[in-house]
Amino acid sequence: MTTSLFHAFGKNFLGNSSQWYKTTIVAFLIINPILWFAGFHFLAGWLLIAEFIFVLAMALKCYPLQPGGLLAIEAIVIGMTSTHSVMHEVEANLEVILLLVFMVAGIYFMRQLLLYTFTKLLLGVKSKMMLSLLFCFAAALLSAFLDALTVTAVLITIAVGFYGVYHKVASGKKFHEDHDHSGDHGIHEYHREDLDTFRAFLRSLIMHGAIGTALGGVATLVGEPQNLLIAEKAGWDFMEFVIKVAPVSAPAFIAGLATCALLEKTGWFGYGAKLPDEVRAILSEFQAEQEEKMTKENVAALIVQGVVAVLLIVSLAFHLAAVGLIGLMIIVLLTAFNGVIEEHQIGHAFEEALPFTALLVVFFAIVAVIHDQHLFTPITDAVLHLDADIQPVMLFIANGVLSMISDNVFVATVYINEMLAALEQGTISREHFEVLAVAINTGTNLPSVATPNGQAAFLFLLTSALAPLIRLSYLRMLIMALPYTLVLSVVGIVSILVAY
Repeated sequence: MTTSLFHAFGKNFLGNSSQWYKTTIVAFLIINPILWFAGFHFLAGWLLIAEFIFVLAMALKCYPLQPGGLLAIEAIVIGMTSTHSVMHEVEANLEVILLLVFMVAGIYFMRQLLLYTFTKLLLGVKSKMMLSLLFCFAAALLSAFLDALTVTAVLITIAVGFYGVYHKVASGKKFHEDHDHSGDHGIHEYHREDLDTFRAFLRSLIMHGAIGTALGGVATLVGEPQNLLIAEKAGWDFMEFVIKVAPVSAPAFIAGLATCALLEKTGWFGYGAKLPDEVRAILSEFQAEQEEKMTKENVAALIVQGVVAVLLIVSLAFHLAAVGLIGLMIIVLLTAFNGVIEEHQIGHAFEEALPFTALLVVFFAIVAVIHDQHLFTPITDAVLHLDADIQPVMLFIANGVLSMISDNVFVATVYINEMLAALEQGTISREHFEVLAVAINTGTNLPSVATPNGQAAFLFLLTSALAPLIRLSYLRMLIMALPYTLVLSVVGIVSILVAY
């Protein structure tokens, strides 16, 4: 009986993740207290950081909340930090938490308008290059005022919907029938080539859109969670943030669109596939049927969402309230005027953001360890002893590399806190601190498109139901993101050197 229970606990621990991964996490949990109680506090602290970065990098094996949370709990229990320190970090970053809780949920109720807009783009523009540019541009624009994760969710919803429509037709099904379209079962041979091309078309379009969320996400304080965190530490409002970051974000945006056009023109790195004529005809027929079924209530809902979207942009631009409170206002307005009045209907809006919100609090626990143990003090001192002109570029590179393998929110939290401490101690001037804050923000946003680990929106895409449908694997995403990574990293470095 004891043996059976032991095996049951072993199977339950971290669920379906690989056995080697489970063993690694157990080893982490054993070695940390040994080093700590042996007196190697500094080494134990750095090992904890390395372990936490490992669990972030292995996010596809297991969502980082569970193993990262275990490491954070252990750190508190053995005395690396305290619950008081963790709570202090949470209080200092409450606005970021409210952003994730309310703003993402608010945009959930605006998805009809976003879906309608992107659907019109996909079927209305026949030039693949122009369509790719519009998708990238629209995703960037929306991410600048909304949230990259939500915009990505909309793109995924569109792609899954269109894929399902075509798959049903190619399988001899009707539009309205339910059908499992996760594989190729039932596809007639004469449709298979069109299906493969359609998959390549959707892959390239979705990747352009995902990159667009990064291009727009870097530009404003609501584009990515770490932007608000950095803006809060620097004391910037919405427009001040846009102006401060513009010398880097604007060239990156232009370079990103130019890269998009070049990739579609050349067909390099898996881009360039066009929408087959037969597939376009099927999708257009389906969309026409859907518009015929549209009721006055549906039209009214779109109008309400459009008006609230304008109100959202104005509220953010003039910083009328904390971003999270603006998000709560959006929830109230959209649900009240669109008839969403039942608790379970509202609850679905919070499903996407709350797991990451919980993970963010775990980030803050690790940051509390870094503060209490002064782990980054040697690195900060080394950076600040460099020539002042080279410090921003070095921070950009350091943040970029770490964000490729870790999570950009975690990396930004650590570095902006260190720079703020240097400012408060009088080591750097206010003007220089703001330059370093821009370097941290752009460093965590631009090079991090290299892997799904760095951007929450990219990881969300890779783990979504769409990825297997369009054959978007981890390796394929790395390859397709590579040209953007190189261009955005180089442009970021050059822009910082020129502007600052």
